[in-house]
Amino acid sequence: MSNVISPIGSLNRRQFLSTLLASATVLTVSGFAGSGLARATNVSPPFTLPPLPWPDDALNPHISANTIGFHYGKHHQGYVNNLNKLVTGTPMADQPLEAIITATAGKADQTAIFNNAAQVWNHTFYWNSLRPKGGGKPAGALIEQIEKDFGGFDTFKAEFTKAATSQFGSGWAWLVKDGDKLAITKTGNADTPFIHGKKPLLTIDVWEHAYYLDYQNRRADYIAAIMDHLINWEFAAQNLAT
Repeated sequence: MSNVISPIGSLNRRQFLSTLLASATVLTVSGFAGSGLARATNVSPPFTLPPLPWPDDALNPHISANTIGFHYGKHHQGYVNNLNKLVTGTPMADQPLEAIITATAGKADQTAIFNNAAQVWNHTFYWNSLRPKGGGKPAGALIEQIEKDFGGFDTFKAEFTKAATSQFGSGWAWLVKDGDKLAITKTGNADTPFIHGKKPLLTIDVWEHAYYLDYQNRRADYIAAIMDHLINWEFAAQNLAT
């Protein structure tokens, strides 16, 4: 995958943060903030935790501020910290996040770098796949494409829900563009679709730390809450359009 973050990568830290706050949740895979948000230039350490696109209590009552505090503040921050320890002082410290992920994917001696870099990217993408008062059905070109490729929104929703609930252990469920068609895929652990030539449109995190404080073992209830109340169709539509 080519370096898609050069417009953000050219900003200094102050300009970058100002641009981020002004753009709110307008984030796309093409120039996606998963790298652009996490990548800051001319600062040490090389990668920083991107801010959430909404306040940490904004997803109540479906995902609590307590869950966000641990998931974002501990887990996501932990991946950033680990990545910095692994790449600081190496040529990778100057590379965009996507380039690191692509370069280390499938290499046994670089598994730790891949896992942490991909989890920084995946989590940033996940936060932007959610929004307060989201859910329901998309509109415009996205719903047209969903109906064309899945035979209807209800079929899509059932298949996406099945993918998220059936992912064994830790991982992710994704809506992707695969060639000219939309598809549903799931990945384990830190795996991410773009290294397999698929363009992510949105994702649901099904690692237990994403939902256990609120839902315990009821993953299906967590997924239903996201689909009905939190999914950010505007983010997915923008990713489809770019």
